[in-house]
Amino acid sequence: MCGICGEIRFDDSRPSIDQVVRMNGVLYPRGPDGSGIFQTGRLAVGHQRLKILDLTEHAQQPMIDNELGLGIVFNGCIYNFRDLRVQLRGLGYRFFSEGDTEVILKAYAAWGLECVDRFHGMFAFAIWERDSGRVVLARDRLGIKPLYYAEFAGGLRFASTLPALLATDGIDTDIDPVALHHYMSFHAVVPAPHTIIKGVRKLPPATVRVIEADGRSRDHRYWRLHYGTRAEDRDLSYVDWQEITLDALRKAVERRLVADVPVGVLLSGGLDSSLIVGLLAEQGQRGLNTFSVGFEAVDDEAGDEFEYSDIIARHFATEHHQIRVDSSRLLPALNRCIAAMSEPMVSHDVIGFYLLSEQVSQHVKVVQSGQGADEVFAGYHWYPPMIDSRAPVDDYAGVFFDRDHAEFTRAVHQRFVGEDFSRGFVERHFASPGAKRPIDKALRLDTQIMLVDDPVKRVDNMTMAWGLEARVPFLDHELVELAARIPAEHKVAAGGKGVLKEAARSVIPNAVIDRPKGYFPVPALKYLEGDYLAFVQDALAQPAARQRELFRDDYVAALMADPKEHITPLRGSKVWQVALLELWFQQHGL
Repeated sequence: MCGICGEIRFDDSRPSIDQVVRMNGVLYPRGPDGSGIFQTGRLAVGHQRLKILDLTEHAQQPMIDNELGLGIVFNGCIYNFRDLRVQLRGLGYRFFSEGDTEVILKAYAAWGLECVDRFHGMFAFAIWERDSGRVVLARDRLGIKPLYYAEFAGGLRFASTLPALLATDGIDTDIDPVALHHYMSFHAVVPAPHTIIKGVRKLPPATVRVIEADGRSRDHRYWRLHYGTRAEDRDLSYVDWQEITLDALRKAVERRLVADVPVGVLLSGGLDSSLIVGLLAEQGQRGLNTFSVGFEAVDDEAGDEFEYSDIIARHFATEHHQIRVDSSRLLPALNRCIAAMSEPMVSHDVIGFYLLSEQVSQHVKVVQSGQGADEVFAGYHWYPPMIDSRAPVDDYAGVFFDRDHAEFTRAVHQRFVGEDFSRGFVERHFASPGAKRPIDKALRLDTQIMLVDDPVKRVDNMTMAWGLEARVPFLDHELVELAARIPAEHKVAAGGKGVLKEAARSVIPNAVIDRPKGYFPVPALKYLEGDYLAFVQDALAQPAARQRELFRDDYVAALMADPKEHITPLRGSKVWQVALLELWFQQHGL
């Protein structure tokens, strides 16, 4: 796991090493084990390394292969790299390192752009061809690894985080009105290519961009997810699907053990992370490090799920670490947490992942995490009503959107009022081929859009803020493809994730499977009061907030009059959502 960046020039100028050094400096927490800068012709790249595979300097980056005339900077992990290396050796390629980075280079030399089809893993990389000047940017199928870019006069810069690009000159830092609408309406989910900053974009998942030396570029989307049972699946029973699902998850978890350092687990106490622990134990892992975090209760709302994580820790005899965060630690960490966000993230549990990752990074460099199971296996409450929905867009927006377009127009300054971008986006996505049933349309949208720019981004940003690599077996692309074939009725059974719950009974205790569905609770940011409310009020009263003219004064005043009453359909605080956006701008000097 690492941080990558670079500058490409399309004119006669040389790339700015200074700009690359600035970006690399911002990326330091993502890879504190090594640093490198390389410049050739019109390209300069930077890399921060977190040593997970091949701990020697043979695997340092930027990696150059002079024999092939190729170079690479890479963030992520290719789990099947050893199998690919065997294939490539059979084709005559020679290797000087033992990690996955060099395998990507050789795979590109052997198979061209189609090399990405052979990768099992999470990745964002830039490959350059010495002789042609061509640069290839790529991102994994489900967007687990981020890749941002900014165009400027005569060139383009790219980086693993948006703040790294903000450290360079010439970025248009005005607010993107489309992204603002998504942030305020679509539960802060801003789909690619947009970001909240007008001058910064992100490469969509499952995309390869080929950039020629003169600046011409083309995008190729190399993977699409199709929903619906295949002809060969029609005779499969509910029990059959359980067995197939467990086998696929077992393989996904095993793949993510590939490392030259120990691998731990973020154990929330829910079904998903508990099942990962159980499957690791089944595969012979002993003394596994597991980690849980909890917060103080507010207004009788519990702030931890230790009751359930302790059951799993005892059952599988893990080396368990309970991390309790009281308000004296939470509030002072908020600004640092917000600074670590590549984009504004409204979910309350971001701070939980941030503080959890700080502690986990003192024990291990790699963890497996249960993110993605709810989207892939239909664990959320809005899925069952979508099965027979006659108005899918209305029904989805009614439960997922934080506010409708009418409220949005009352909330923001007139200059940001325009189309109902969020509803339009959902309508277009639901209308595209590949998912016929309303529930499948919702599952596809959440898996390929919401998941990427909410839970997955949250985990990447907060773990990498502490040099910690998070791996997500529920987003193994073969498992995701399998889940898309499972009849929706099997997934929504038993209150959601039915097929996964039943499959899990042979692995983990029923007490964890049959518990009420939980979330990662941080009540202090949901029911703002005391010091937390003062923190929010101070941010919104800053001169920068006044000068920005982002939110209407009367709307903010109405929220502040009774913060606890202004809760979104997804049980989030509208006050925190407004304040978090302003805090993010202030933390990044905008």
